[in-house]
Amino acid sequence: MILPKAWVRERKRDYYYRKSKEEKYRSRAAYKLLETVKKYRFIKSGDVVVDLGAAPGGWMQAARRIVGDKGLVLGVDVRFIEPLDFSNIQTLIGDITDSQVLESIRGLLSGPADVVVSDVSPNISGVWELDHARQIDLAKRALLIARNTMKTGGNFFVKVFQGDMLTEFVREVKQHFGFVKLVKPKASRAKSAEIFVLCMQMKRISEQ
Repeated sequence: MILPKAWVRERKRDYYYRKSKEEKYRSRAAYKLLETVKKYRFIKSGDVVVDLGAAPGGWMQAARRIVGDKGLVLGVDVRFIEPLDFSNIQTLIGDITDSQVLESIRGLLSGPADVVVSDVSPNISGVWELDHARQIDLAKRALLIARNTMKTGGNFFVKVFQGDMLTEFVREVKQHFGFVKLVKPKASRAKSAEIFVLCMQMKRISEQ
């Protein structure tokens, strides 16, 4: 595919794109996670992190930087992820809408995760109502995985698109977490409709 020259020029001028190349992150999206973690500290050294929609691996690199040698990062994506040179990074090829993926994730973890992050996006159709609905469906699937793989008190960070269905999704996550906040990282392009929902302090089942 031949990319438009204007698009290529804009991307090369992009501060976070250049920064990701200089610091050897696989995508500029790594800074969305790093910036938010710096502010809210929802990933800590030694944590077990599940990264949904992990390809090409920018968030995995960012999470590994935070958790250090004693943590674990498990990346899940429908696409193959080129291996990263750390023994405590694992990958799983799978579709989060497939019910078997949840069991596969559990099988690769030695215990409950501390954090689940999701940068999953649908294939964009260009029909806004459809794309928004698909993104919320993926966010709900990520929430299901988070609730069934994380420990009590765990944290969840998920991408959504702004739109009519977002309010109901936020209402749903508030039933399961003690702290919920909408976040728009600086590294997220201003013209993008993406926004992230940060959910911390997952409640025990009996509290929900």
